[in-house]
Amino acid sequence: MEWTSIAIGSAAVVATVIYVMKNRRTDIKRECGKDYPKDTVILHQFPRGPYAPSMSGFCIKLETFLRMANIPYQNVHAYKTGPKGKSPWIEYNGDVMADSQLIMSFLSDKLEIDLDKTLSKEQRATARAFQKMVDEYTYWSVLLERWVYHRGESCKTITKLPSLVVWEIGRRTKNMAYAHGIGRHTQQEVDLNLEADLTALSDFLGDKKFMFGDEPTEVDCAIFGQVSQVKYHVPDAVKAKQFLKDCVPNLDAYCERMKERFWPDWDECVTNGFTKEATK
Repeated sequence: MEWTSIAIGSAAVVATVIYVMKNRRTDIKRECGKDYPKDTVILHQFPRGPYAPSMSGFCIKLETFLRMANIPYQNVHAYKTGPKGKSPWIEYNGDVMADSQLIMSFLSDKLEIDLDKTLSKEQRATARAFQKMVDEYTYWSVLLERWVYHRGESCKTITKLPSLVVWEIGRRTKNMAYAHGIGRHTQQEVDLNLEADLTALSDFLGDKKFMFGDEPTEVDCAIFGQVSQVKYHVPDAVKAKQFLKDCVPNLDAYCERMKERFWPDWDECVTNGFTKEATK
């Protein structure tokens, strides 16, 4: 049994190394106007997902922002990561940027865009608190649900990655979540925390169309990015998925509203259960 475990572990490591090496980031030395068009954001992100345009809430967050702000962009779907070793990342007129929130701030400053211009200082502070909650906490809860607690189901339903790679993702997710702190909780505690996050969003949303009224603001991109993962890209066994539908229906409807407003091509931007690969 011990030798079998070692063999399986070794095979997983080898498969992961091969996969990572194949998709590793190469040096970014491209010329604007020659390798890609001027004044157009080149959005590097993971391949499309089976039930939502991405299995990454951050990729959906950033692409929704580009659509909300009417910024011209082109997608490059690949597993290659950017300067910080993560995805999404962008190229724009010779600049290379990583981290969804930093990218949004960079583009807002560069293009003089302010999606929060109608918000008061107090509302901006509240928006930032919600953005940090979903990006820094809800995100980790979703990762644990998908890659650790329900990894076997995820492998069968929401990813085409090799099973050994999924195993390695689960191992790394568990270790990183433990270092973060959230991974030290029990599964039941993480379940309750995720439901508490969704409840907080639902309570603040109330009967409004978007988080701060009839028109969406920047924070809606972050919230939609992470809530869409609960709605579309966790296995059915995850309690929060049913909780979203049954207990916070206004948040579920909000997710649909964001989808209809900014993703009229949603169905074309998913792989439809792995049957096709579509990009924008």
